[in-house]
Amino acid sequence: MDQEAIKTNLNGLERKIMLLINEQKSLKDEIRTIKLENHELRTDLRKREEQLTNFKNQIKITKIVDYINPEDESISDLRAKVDEYIREIDKCIANVSR
Repeated sequence: MDQEAIKTNLNGLERKIMLLINEQKSLKDEIRTIKLENHELRTDLRKREEQLTNFKNQIKITKIVDYINPEDESISDLRAKVDEYIREIDKCIANVSR
């Protein structure tokens, strides 16, 4: 091989190496962006799961209140029972959150 052919081959290799380096940088940036998005989505998912749990607890409280017959007890007794149920549910939520 003469020197001109060697120079041409080296230039071609250098160009390919530069393309690979640029591609690597691009892929690293894309990975960084995807990891950030993944983190944000996981955080959002946790928040939505907490909201869902809270909604389920609200439904349970509503069902409990519906089962209590207001004719049998006074309003203050009903409020006391509901407050007691809410405190118990809050304890359960705190234990689950740990």
